[in-house]
Amino acid sequence: MSVTSSDFDLIVQKALDKAKNLGASDAAASVSESSGLVVGVRQGQVETIERTRDRSLGVTVYRGKARGSASTSDLSPEALAETVEAAWNIARYTAEDDAAGLPDQDDLATDFKDLKLYKEWQIDPNQATELALQAEEAALAYSDKITNTEGAQIDTGGGRFVMANSAGFLGGYQFSRHGISASVIAGKGDAMQRDYWYTANRYPERLESPQAVGEKAARRSV
Repeated sequence: MSVTSSDFDLIVQKALDKAKNLGASDAAASVSESSGLVVGVRQGQVETIERTRDRSLGVTVYRGKARGSASTSDLSPEALAETVEAAWNIARYTAEDDAAGLPDQDDLATDFKDLKLYKEWQIDPNQATELALQAEEAALAYSDKITNTEGAQIDTGGGRFVMANSAGFLGGYQFSRHGISASVIAGKGDAMQRDYWYTANRYPERLESPQAVGEKAARRSV
């Protein structure tokens, strides 16, 4: 089940509250979630279809100028409490560092601009496979000097990130990443030359076409 932005706000606040209850003078917490799809083809055949999903909670607690950090990929309440306790136990036995601490409140952002870092690419594995095949086919058709292929790949994904601290900061953003790549080999024996090309953008419509990616990979190889 996906976690919403409001859930993330609640998670980091619970981490800060737990740290304060343990005796921390200050604390900071961040939580993130990302997911993606990777489809790779080679020599006209599907080589890889992989779905990824990652979650992470990171906590830093302060005992004056002593600092302790811990992280977990489990966002359950029990794991959250254990992670904060682990960070606190490190801080309890860590030497003080004059440079440790949260930023001054005057330096904390309060006005968050929309940087337009997210746009979903609504593409399924079959559609991604077709695009990857187009890139590879374009590379192989570019020149008879192209003798082999290391494949082509479609990569799409995104996620969200939220962080907060006990000085009153709470902020986050949603992000996406999309890409098309191809790699081919020209020549034979000692004269072989391998090269590649890729396009990447947060907005899928701004990607170069699969054909352009394949042709540029081939052009760089020959």
